[in-house]
Amino acid sequence: MIKRSGLVLIAAALVWGVSVVAGAGSAYAQDAKDVEALAAKAAARPFIEHHIALQLSDNDPVKEGLIVSIANKLLTVYGPDSVDVQVVAFGPGIDLLKADSPRRQQVDSLIAQGVTFNICDYTLETIERKTGKRPEMNPKAKEVPAGVPFLLSLAEKSYTIVRP
Repeated sequence: MIKRSGLVLIAAALVWGVSVVAGAGSAYAQDAKDVEALAAKAAARPFIEHHIALQLSDNDPVKEGLIVSIANKLLTVYGPDSVDVQVVAFGPGIDLLKADSPRRQQVDSLIAQGVTFNICDYTLETIERKTGKRPEMNPKAKEVPAGVPFLLSLAEKSYTIVRP
């Protein structure tokens, strides 16, 4: 049984943690919101036993194929109700999620089965600054403020990070 003073300390720690996240800047606050959205998604799918994040940071068709293949195999082996697959694309890895990607149909099919594809907004902003044009991306993919911090937040939520 927790004593009253212990409860006060826990409450204070929670308030402090929330204030730190809220004051850490909009990108970090957005990462916290993204993680909260993941928690809500997990609550909607209570039988999820496996959490995996697939990192895609290379512009390599072979690795893009591996990402699609691994996501498909995870859904086949565990079933869409037992596994949460998050693909996080940043840097040159965003090409898989461009609107004109040759794998667009496969990506859309995986999204329809519950796989989430996340695009690094920082990468998109960098490309826009350098070229003057923001790349057209798959509208079904979700933008996150920054890919690497998002991966870190997933790891902190017990996701297994895989980089094919």
